[in-house]
Amino acid sequence: MSVVTELIRKEEDGSISFGDYSLAAKAKLDDFEFQGDLYKVKTYKDITKLEKNGMFVYESVPGTTVNNFKALENKVSFSVEGQEDAQITLELEAEAEYEIIVNEESAGVMKTNLGGKLSLSVELEGVDAASISVIKK
Repeated sequence: MSVVTELIRKEEDGSISFGDYSLAAKAKLDDFEFQGDLYKVKTYKDITKLEKNGMFVYESVPGTTVNNFKALENKVSFSVEGQEDAQITLELEAEAEYEIIVNEESAGVMKTNLGGKLSLSVELEGVDAASISVIKK
């Protein structure tokens, strides 16, 4: 498993990677510029959180490392690593249906709440990483 030691970084494929679940104490990085937006990451063993232009994007409990995070109009995709199973919350379109795909298998369709939050659980204990795709229906 590999953590993002710089807390957040740009990837060659136009995505970002962020988070370091191996940290014992909270670490954060503000004002990371990427494609005209400003990102803020807070991460350590208990939580990883990403904000874009002051708005919530991603949160995991406990902390995780997220690789190749890409948010498009109708799809969010990323790979996630951690030391134990994680609860992940994403900010998406309010009251919309999304198909959740974990490791290339459908985990079903979920509807976001009024605030656009979608929460899912990912089994990470004993695996290198899980690939996640959330596709708007």
